[in-house]
Amino acid sequence: MDIKRRMPILARHEGIWDGWYRYYDPDGNKFDEHRSRLVCRFPEAGPHPYHQTNHYSWADGRTEVRDFPADYSYGRLVFDNDLITGWAAEESLDDLHRSVMLYWQRKGEPELELYEMIQISDCGQHRHRVWHWYKHGRIVQRTLIDERFVSRDWQKVKGPTFAGDPID
Repeated sequence: MDIKRRMPILARHEGIWDGWYRYYDPDGNKFDEHRSRLVCRFPEAGPHPYHQTNHYSWADGRTEVRDFPADYSYGRLVFDNDLITGWAAEESLDDLHRSVMLYWQRKGEPELELYEMIQISDCGQHRHRVWHWYKHGRIVQRTLIDERFVSRDWQKVKGPTFAGDPID
């Protein structure tokens, strides 16, 4: 199966992205932020047609790495790993072909749900994402993510190296 042909908007995301995650409470107060390096890939071999690895780094020295392998089914990515279960799909109503939508639930916290909207710039150099976190149907926080494209050559990534200043 050629997932990149079936999901051409998502295929534009392949590569390495550096950015910032910023977390806000329901009243709009920022309570956390951290740098990120995401590696989005479509491996030619292996058990999953899509695999994303997120590297996070906080100013206090904390780091975290999360892996998100996904399968393809009925026009969307399907995530089912130790952390989440959910899906990602291209927004077919977006005539400009920039939008991907995601939905997932945290494992062990079925009352916590997240909706994500991703837009990639026409030039493919910038990506902006917003997460809405819901618990029992009520918004509990929002995450704003701003990223810039680093390289299509994800095969050479050995780990996070955060370069440059915060993305404006």
